[in-house]
Amino acid sequence: MVASYLKKNWITILGVVIGSAGGFLYWRFVGCSSGSCPITSSPVISAVWGAILGGLLFSLFTKKEEGK
Repeated sequence: MVASYLKKNWITILGVVIGSAGGFLYWRFVGCSSGSCPITSSPVISAVWGAILGGLLFSLFTKKEEGK
């Protein structure tokens, strides 16, 4: 059951992983040091936003199932 879910959604999961790493790296190298920026002032929030955007972007490349 888990293996079939991973096989079906591997592209979206890859997008989440890449997006969260990208969000963290964005916080690390570009982020807001003063704390006044709501997204880039925290590594966790920046990584979560990156994961959401990465998952959404990569999910565009999944194939739709026939008949649904």
